Amino acid sequence: MLALVTGASRGIGKAIAQRLIASGHEVLGTATTQPGADAVTELLGVGGRGCVLDISSQQTINDFLDELKQQQLVPTILINNAGITQDNIALRMKAEEWQSVIDTNLSSVFHLSKGLLRGMTKARWGRIINISSVVGSMGNPGQINYAAAKAGMEGFCRALAAEVASRNITVNAVAPGFIDTDMTKKLAESQQTKLLERVPAGRLGNPEEVASLVDYLASEQAAYINGETIHINGGLYMG
Repeated sequence: MLALVTGASRGIGKAIAQRLIASGHEVLGTATTQPGADAVTELLGVGGRGCVLDISSQQTINDFLDELKQQQLVPTILINNAGITQDNIALRMKAEEWQSVIDTNLSSVFHLSKGLLRGMTKARWGRIINISSVVGSMGNPGQINYAAAKAGMEGFCRALAAEVASRNITVNAVAPGFIDTDMTKKLAESQQTKLLERVPAGRLGNPEEVASLVDYLASEQAAYINGETIHINGGLYMG
């Protein structure tokens, strides 16, 4: 199977791309720059390739999908992982900060999913797995844009799953909590301590744990799981 993983140059996306390669899939991993895409190609080795894609723009997504078509590449596994944050409290949040996060984290999911669904439908098999966040369920001060985008992503999964289930296509979300990535490594020790105090497991998750769950959802063994949001957060949220 050919998988498309957005945001594959680091963190969770990188771990997912590597895990899918290890499971025998071919992987196209996206990055926002050519050096990033080159690094993905080197990282994935045989069976993998990096591509440049700016998911914040519908036009660049359409151009990317056209390139795939021209190359006769038909991904039947889509991992919508790439995303951004632009945090601010509601009273200070600019319209551009709101829209940028919605466009990048939510609208891109629609555009990429719609663009690849025809190929999945013809194959009568497909997996769409969206990387959400615990923030989509429990909220977080200063992140109304991010929380709205992730909650919307989860609603998108449920609705689309009902539309395409008869074609052996599943649509699910994975909602990580605090994961040990470059972002959390940049936090001060005091901030990391405060984070861990909120997690019953007493530790950060690691990207490989998220990747293992995604790999399972992409497999034939997960064919009866559809329209779900699966939380992976060490007990931080148990809703």
